[in-house]
Amino acid sequence: MKTSDFDYILPPERIAQTPVEPRHSSRLLVLDRSQDELAHTTFWNITDYLRPGDLMVVNRTRVIPARVYAQKETGGKVELLLLKRLDMLTWEALVGGKRLLPGKTLRLANGTAVHIEADLGGSRRLVRFAEPVEGFLEHNGEMPLPPYIHERLNNPDRYQTVYADQPGSAAAPTAGLHFTPELLERIKDMGVGLAEVTLHVGLDTFAPVTEDNADEHVIHTEWCEVTPQTAAQINTAKAAGGRIIAVGTTSVRTLESAAQAAPAGQVVAPYQGSTGLFILPGYTFKAVDAMVTNFHLPKSSLVMLVSAFAGRERILAAYQTAIEMQYRFFSFGDAMLIF
Repeated sequence: MKTSDFDYILPPERIAQTPVEPRHSSRLLVLDRSQDELAHTTFWNITDYLRPGDLMVVNRTRVIPARVYAQKETGGKVELLLLKRLDMLTWEALVGGKRLLPGKTLRLANGTAVHIEADLGGSRRLVRFAEPVEGFLEHNGEMPLPPYIHERLNNPDRYQTVYADQPGSAAAPTAGLHFTPELLERIKDMGVGLAEVTLHVGLDTFAPVTEDNADEHVIHTEWCEVTPQTAAQINTAKAAGGRIIAVGTTSVRTLESAAQAAPAGQVVAPYQGSTGLFILPGYTFKAVDAMVTNFHLPKSSLVMLVSAFAGRERILAAYQTAIEMQYRFFSFGDAMLIF
């Protein structure tokens, strides 16, 4: 399986730079796998494709304002992008600057010392703060938007889902950005259940696969959780004939990771820990029956995942249709429903 098989040409003007208002007014491309048909609507009308007894699973992670600035002992400015907290004081981070080697000490604007503990390769470093940094981030950190977004985001909450309440992500689970409280109420009122999982998204989610052979790629690991309550909701809904509809590839990876741990007779088991699940065409989905997802970067692990669910040629054809019909792509772009 060649990585180039998942490439496509995207005109730069199709990359959404700003979110639409209201959230649920984004466009929705619906792919029905059983009929091999496409339909075009708005996200508000996703309810036309849902059924009572279905269970929609969302990722409740919250993006932390993880970009901060520090000073070298010589006075030079350094940008830190915190990727993953390893304990109360230690983080994996990207650092912007030269000669930032283990043993160096930086200082935040409030005087907190930042010790560089280890070189993780490239611009990645293991850094240790002299005190917990979460309070400083809330007041001084900047939202780390993806590198293909060049417009300033005036309202940082637009890069959060309306149900985000578990801080820990370096990037938003963007399929969930289309939901509004009004739409969620509409969905629940029609008898569709709502369940929550958590997966803290790392910036590696945007990285293209660079190996020629896709199955040689070592995917990033991310921390995720399916609680006993959510596992019970999923197993009950599935047993009653309902569909499990994952909102976003992060929810898909979380559910399928939990499915691998499930005992006989159950769809998923409670799960907490890192997942390095890499879903490629040929993978058999065990928990997910449908998914809500945005349009993903060429040659990314995410376009490979949706190709595993719907077929590579079918996905690339749908993407080409979306380009021709001027859909908006990537984080602030439009959505797909695949069932």
